[in-house]
Amino acid sequence: MNNTIIPPDLLSIIRTESSDFIIKSSRNQPIKKSIRLILFATLWTVVTSVFAFIFFVPLFKGEEIHFNVNDVPTSASLENLSPLIIPLIIISIFVIIGIVMLISGFYSFYQKGGFFISTKNRLIKHYNGNVYSYDWEQFTGNIEYNTIKGDISLQLRTGRVVQRKDQPDEFVPDVIYISGITNVQEIETICRKRIKENDPTPTNIS
Repeated sequence: MNNTIIPPDLLSIIRTESSDFIIKSSRNQPIKKSIRLILFATLWTVVTSVFAFIFFVPLFKGEEIHFNVNDVPTSASLENLSPLIIPLIIISIFVIIGIVMLISGFYSFYQKGGFFISTKNRLIKHYNGNVYSYDWEQFTGNIEYNTIKGDISLQLRTGRVVQRKDQPDEFVPDVIYISGITNVQEIETICRKRIKENDPTPTNIS
């Protein structure tokens, strides 16, 4: 695992540390995440586009569009388009969001991976010329892996709180993905070992 040719700038960072492994992932994230985003974005774009078509189709027929603005009945036509400015802006924003998500999904699908290096104290990621360093104590120890697809996900203690309607807020942890690699179980074993060694949580001894 240590015969990978790595960028010189990354070598200079770890020259004083011994490495457990040095690997190059073939993808930046698992394929399933990209596919989920593509499917969701496609559905979002189709639904908003159909809604926009249904909303504006009376104009194509030379008829008036009737809708409410602040609970006030409003109408618009080809001769009077000004009432449609705000609805047009809102619908356009939703359509654009869908298109952006769709582009992002396809971009992530073809996005190449980066280098990962494990040392005694940290996991280092080198991606697009940027170096990211994560101390092992930052990880929770929750690890998922797929030996067939060559994917590993490492959960971090950091994350964000997502507000949910009529439900308690949910904490969504950050995740580091190592995707499209070989020796998945060996890499997972090393990561789990280092996380346990650097676990900041005191061990209860009865």
